[in-house]
Amino acid sequence: MSTVILSPTHVATYPEGGGHFWVYMQYAHALRSIGCDVYWLERFDPSDWKQRDDFMLGTFRKRMRQFGMEDRTILYTRDGSGRKRYLDADAAATEALFRRADLFLNFHYAIDPELLDLFPRTALVDIDPGLLQHWMHAGELEVPSHDVYFTTGETVGAPDAAFSDCGLSWSHIRPAISLDLWPYVEIPEVAPFTTISSWIGGVDGEWVTDGCGGFYDNNKRTSFLEFLELPTHIDQPLELALCLDESEAAQQLARQAGYTDYLGDVEDRRRLEANGWRVRQAHEVSSSPEAYQAYVQRSRGEFSCAKPSCMRFRNAWISDRTLCYLASGRPAVVQDTGPSSYLPQHMGLFRFSTLEDAVAAFEVIGRDYEKQRHAAREIVETWFDAQKIVSRILEQALF
Repeated sequence: MSTVILSPTHVATYPEGGGHFWVYMQYAHALRSIGCDVYWLERFDPSDWKQRDDFMLGTFRKRMRQFGMEDRTILYTRDGSGRKRYLDADAAATEALFRRADLFLNFHYAIDPELLDLFPRTALVDIDPGLLQHWMHAGELEVPSHDVYFTTGETVGAPDAAFSDCGLSWSHIRPAISLDLWPYVEIPEVAPFTTISSWIGGVDGEWVTDGCGGFYDNNKRTSFLEFLELPTHIDQPLELALCLDESEAAQQLARQAGYTDYLGDVEDRRRLEANGWRVRQAHEVSSSPEAYQAYVQRSRGEFSCAKPSCMRFRNAWISDRTLCYLASGRPAVVQDTGPSSYLPQHMGLFRFSTLEDAVAAFEVIGRDYEKQRHAAREIVETWFDAQKIVSRILEQALF
């Protein structure tokens, strides 16, 4: 039995992120399913409000109990002087576990180097292909050296990639979904196509350096607004569950920031609804793993856009969230992020670049919805089975 220490990031401190929790639990559950002894190691950065800290810790520990990992969870933090401290764990025993572990499977790019050094064998997992390499190449993110590097980006390291491989040898894996946790389920009689998404990262948003001394807007908002009129061209209801800040303070800050096309999330909601979109707050429908799963499985399918960096980098990225829809038997219409050697285009999964592409995808799905549902499930069974993916990780990292 291999002992694997899994290192997610920002799960314990984001209790409202049911979907974020699922990203890493897919790997943890799959590793346990194939017989590994799995521990979850995560840095916990306290807030400035003890009541918030208690809520975050209580929620996180409850969820780990639900997945049978309450005694396999290790949280650590840094005190004011920068010294590492483990929460509710003996430091000597904990670090002895690290030294005898077979593999440290790391999703936390900015892991503390001194913590990384405790493990005899380390592997980094890149779930932000293109963007991670861009950050590393530009010196915007310092990633400590690992023994093995995995990426979920099909084009990472390719000769014609639109970004650097940073001089590293990247082993390709696919995003993982635990098929037993995400079964094929029947659908409500009437349901919209939905998605759960970020919108804009605060007033300043998310910006990426363009390599020419400038920046470009990398918020999901930018991509979705390119397809603002889609609901007026199809009969299928579309619903977006978005992380919106509609507080008055946020609107004032947005106006003061001097944007030419952004007047705050309240105005964006109005624009979306005026064009036929249904809009909900993401945290109302996905604030726990169970709520997130229920929302996905109450949907008829997914329609979603990607961050602009995905199209610029042509990374052939597919969202972990989209896999949840597909596994549940929900066809997906998602933005094309570049050529893929295995992702289908017109059966279960439809990748669009233009408004006309998206409209055509809904027409095809509507002609034989049941066929598309079964095709969606078949995609994840063929390409994204978490047990197969973690077996490949262990094979390449340990042997």
